[in-house]
Amino acid sequence: MLKLFADLRYALRGLRQAPIFAITATLTLALGIGGTTAIFSLIHAVMLRSLPVADPARLYRIGEGTDCCVMGSPQDDWGLVSFSLFQRLKAAAPEFEQITAFQAVAPQLSVRRAATERIARPMRGEFVSGNYFSTFGIGPFAGRVLSRADDRPSAAPVAVLSYRAWQGVYGADPSVIGSTFVIESHPFTICGIAPPGFFGETLRSDPADVWLPLAQEPLVHGDHALLNTAASAWLRVIGRLRPGATIAGLAPRFTAILRQWLMHESGYPAAFLPEIQRVLPKQHINVVPAGSGVAIMQAVYARSLSILLTVCSLVLLIACANVANLLLARAMARRSQTSVRLALGASPSQIMRQSLTESVVLGVCGGLIGLYIADFAGRLMLGLAFHSAHFVPIDVTPSGPVLVFAFGLSLATGILFGAAPAWFATRTDPVEALRGANRSTGDRSSLPQKALLIVQATLAVVLVAGAGMLARSLSNLKNQNFGIEAQRRIVVHFNAPPATYTPDRLDALYRNLEERLNALPNVERASLAMYNPFANNWSEGIVIEGRPAPHIEENSDASWDRVSPGYFETLGQPVIRGRSFNEADSRNSASVAIVNQAFVRKFFPHEDPLDRHFGIDLPAEAGRFRIIGVVRDAKYAFPQDPVHPMFFIPSGQRATYSDPDMARLETSSHFFEGAVLVTRRTPGDLEPALRRIFSEADPNLTITSVRTMQEHLALNFDQERAVADLAGLFGIVALILAAVGLYGVTAYTV
Repeated sequence: MLKLFADLRYALRGLRQAPIFAITATLTLALGIGGTTAIFSLIHAVMLRSLPVADPARLYRIGEGTDCCVMGSPQDDWGLVSFSLFQRLKAAAPEFEQITAFQAVAPQLSVRRAATERIARPMRGEFVSGNYFSTFGIGPFAGRVLSRADDRPSAAPVAVLSYRAWQGVYGADPSVIGSTFVIESHPFTICGIAPPGFFGETLRSDPADVWLPLAQEPLVHGDHALLNTAASAWLRVIGRLRPGATIAGLAPRFTAILRQWLMHESGYPAAFLPEIQRVLPKQHINVVPAGSGVAIMQAVYARSLSILLTVCSLVLLIACANVANLLLARAMARRSQTSVRLALGASPSQIMRQSLTESVVLGVCGGLIGLYIADFAGRLMLGLAFHSAHFVPIDVTPSGPVLVFAFGLSLATGILFGAAPAWFATRTDPVEALRGANRSTGDRSSLPQKALLIVQATLAVVLVAGAGMLARSLSNLKNQNFGIEAQRRIVVHFNAPPATYTPDRLDALYRNLEERLNALPNVERASLAMYNPFANNWSEGIVIEGRPAPHIEENSDASWDRVSPGYFETLGQPVIRGRSFNEADSRNSASVAIVNQAFVRKFFPHEDPLDRHFGIDLPAEAGRFRIIGVVRDAKYAFPQDPVHPMFFIPSGQRATYSDPDMARLETSSHFFEGAVLVTRRTPGDLEPALRRIFSEADPNLTITSVRTMQEHLALNFDQERAVADLAGLFGIVALILAAVGLYGVTAYTV
């Protein structure tokens, strides 16, 4: 221990005598360690951190995966279930203390405090079962949380407000508890406030602001409610295992229940049963750990975080090579001093130990400064990756595991870059050094120095080239032909009208909105739609009149949207064959549809699609829609993917279905959430007038965003843009480090 303190004093004295070297080496290491620690901090927060709940190790998810039925893909992993299936699974799992179901998404709801607010505001809400909070071991900050009693259909409508919403929106007003809030036009009593730091079971940007009982979902959604629709998969399930219980045997049991339910209780039309029977062996339910919650963000960002960790590791290697080169040059400059010490009896191991101590001191100092850089860099990365989000519940402040990682990285870095110079220092021949020999370019240190310089330059070039490729890929994505006109387009998103609206009221509301939007100064056109491009995706199986029904695995799905007359002209997506929708396409006329070119290529590759008939899902519906036009292909869902087959139906038409699921789908499709305007005005200029128009039409109709089409499209590239920007930034840092290293070595050796 005394030797260690002596080595430490010697190292600190030597660094004080060379302040420029010490500062340069420390800052160089701080950049590398700080960047790597920042990425690890994000990885820990997103991928490794457990939910802030009681005993998260006993939480398990029933079902896995994050998607269901996207673009027609079958659901095999059953990460989403209906309420009917949830009840069957819950009844067959005595190994769990509690099992809770919750809505897979947290959609925007219109919310206003009845006593103090006239106009509603958009807030994210999530329907959950009454034991949601108790399953996670979460108590209230104030008031009470939901309970099993709230699962009764006859229970009074109550809701729990998040601490963040209570504090940020309502100023932590204690009178909020017990007050009446109007949520989607229905009165709810706020029964309690969730504790700070709890943002739900899923790590996501803009988490839930309010939690509502599942039993109240039919009240809020009316005729298009999902709770009592057996075939609608919209819930995720997490359970808390009893102490001492295991999950062994649960997956086969749940799978057997699932298959039994699919055949006899799912509510699927009888026409589907032969196909369900055929794919039944592929249907299964697994039970997976859920201590970190539902891993949506983990799945989305795992690849990007891996890329950035690799980039930062290369920057750290450049920093290590840089400092190692400086230490080699410093060791060469101190050869005479080292020779004297060897001649006076110092052992090579003592020289090596002291040199390594100096390196570790540099590494630790670099790590301490790197923590500040990591904190700043972590916030910068969050801002780049989620710049469109209002709130991201990710804390990048260095936590215990991050501090341990940073300390270990600092020690490892100090040893890594200090090993070669330390070894070189012990190779000094005292006699030759004191005579002044080998001080030319023939010095034995020149080869490793050159090698390290080559390594730095190579890694820097690799990083810059990689950043350039990422930037080029991002540019190609952003500048591709989306099939729509982005110039002079304003995209508006709003909460769908409350479910209390009747068809006649909806028609009147949309006419009123379109008339007032079109009357705005300098607005050339305005149209409404069920959803705008890149804002949603609805898809259904297609059945063609005169053809046999397709098999489930044939992926006969097509996306679809319901739009007002003139929507294609407003969007800049021309109809290239047939005609567009007009006011004559009403509830009194035959059902019509317009399809895109991808739809024609898939379903009518060698036929004229005009005047052909098709339907959705059920063979009996094959003659429902007559094709009256073909619109140019445009991307609506994923800009990275090819254009998907798509059809459009007019806002004014309504179909009557005997099947209850089809009737619910028809009803819900009339509750629009999007508008597009053609104008030279900016979103900031238009937004006050837009909010006034919507609030005057209905105080519960709230606008959630107003953006230019370019801004709206750019939201789809947040992750790619963040990776490209950060890779470019680290590439510049790598070039600077390489240049500093070259200059430092030159300054020492000349």
